[in-house]
Amino acid sequence: MGVPSGARVSAAVRAVDSGESAAYGDAAFDTASIVKVDILAALLLQAQDAGRRLTAAEQACATKMIENSDNASATTLWHTIGRAAGLDAANQRFGLTATQGGEGELWGLTQTTAADQLRLLQQVFTADSRLSAASRTSLQGLMKSVEADQQWGVSAAAEGNAWALKNGWLARSTTGLWDVNSIGRVTVDGTDHLVAVLSEGTRSQARGIALVEEAAQAAVSAFIGK
Repeated sequence: MGVPSGARVSAAVRAVDSGESAAYGDAAFDTASIVKVDILAALLLQAQDAGRRLTAAEQACATKMIENSDNASATTLWHTIGRAAGLDAANQRFGLTATQGGEGELWGLTQTTAADQLRLLQQVFTADSRLSAASRTSLQGLMKSVEADQQWGVSAAAEGNAWALKNGWLARSTTGLWDVNSIGRVTVDGTDHLVAVLSEGTRSQARGIALVEEAAQAAVSAFIGK
């Protein structure tokens, strides 16, 4: 896998059944829109605590936020959960240790690591979770239904359509370089794997997508073959 000059990438993989995991790189990256999974997980946890279901308005925002990566919906729910303080409180309960919510309205500048994203994915996709079965099913369903032009990323490591994912992409205004990330669950040889790939510093979104897909394929192949 060739990492472009000036760019960097980190990846982590976990086998759902065995719990065995491996990671490449431990640096922190901007989340961009992958934080939308974390925002929804925090909202679902808060709703569970209150003994309620999401309101119709919250569910509509959640659907648009995950399936279409709608930023306005993310901002609405960011406020609903209590912005960074709410996200960080939920993440402490989820077992994330290296994720910090973005300041003010800047949810896309939340900082995270690939290993922490595996911990989040474990909350979404396994029974070893603070989220109820109903909450997990809801979030998984949305991640299986992202719109067609966003079905890239960790899906490159899956067999056919056996994936559920959320991607993030952001051109940094200070440099013009791209953050491109992808997290989700993929099925390979009949086994489910959680995969997180984070990258920054590519000169285009397309190159970032290619890098993330190459990294996902390489990470899963190496993990299975080790």
